[in-house]
Amino acid sequence: MGWIIAIIVGGVAGWLASMVMNRDASMGIFWNIVVGIVGAVIGNLLAGSLLGIEGTIQTFNITGFIIAIVGAIVLLAIVNLVQRGRVR
Repeated sequence: MGWIIAIIVGGVAGWLASMVMNRDASMGIFWNIVVGIVGAVIGNLLAGSLLGIEGTIQTFNITGFIIAIVGAIVLLAIVNLVQRGRVR
């Protein structure tokens, strides 16, 4: 049951992060879920090591959701930097 919650919360977190980073039009639901889940992992690594805060998206709580959104924004910022440096 935790994985279903992680997929749903990850999708919402990825969607909100893509709206913040103005990438919503170029991403589908699959990539929103991927960005949200990977962003939650990145956010937990950052929040746990820098701030000592731990949250998870497998058992829904607001701390884990905010950490997932921040991590997804960080992930999309990194993707934007990599794509900007790429020659088209």
